[in-house]
Amino acid sequence: MAQEKLSFEQFITAVNTDHQKFIQDLHNYMLDKDCKATFEEKKSGYLASYKFGKPKRSVVNFLLRKAGMLVRIYGENTAGYLDFLDTLPEEMVQAISESGACKRLVYNTCSPKCKGYDFMVKGDHFQKCRYNCFEFLVKGENNPYIKSFIDFELRERAAR
Repeated sequence: MAQEKLSFEQFITAVNTDHQKFIQDLHNYMLDKDCKATFEEKKSGYLASYKFGKPKRSVVNFLLRKAGMLVRIYGENTAGYLDFLDTLPEEMVQAISESGACKRLVYNTCSPKCKGYDFMVKGDHFQKCRYNCFEFLVKGENNPYIKSFIDFELRERAAR
């Protein structure tokens, strides 16, 4: 299946009704923060992408998968909000822990341009790949932390 551009309305109708309000609120929040949104249908499912800054760089992706709605946050500025990371619930810390290691940081085998994440959460040291490090399931108990995480990242990017 070729990539197909979608509207937000098409994207949101594919989202589980339990999560539509949360996704709608985040969408509005991201647009209010001057993020550019794109929506696509890919082989693996629907993808919503939000970019911010000059040049525009990815901040958040929403991925619709069989397991449910996932959010991928590109936490490039975690050094500015490490205290927040220590407040994440255990399930979200577990998702970080289970994500792939950064091959450049750990094994020096990835592209030299690749910038993985090197950070601490609750006393544990992580060196993780930027493409799945902060990938969380959208669900009730995670949602306030997801929103706060995005807010912290956007504030750090805007300050630079």
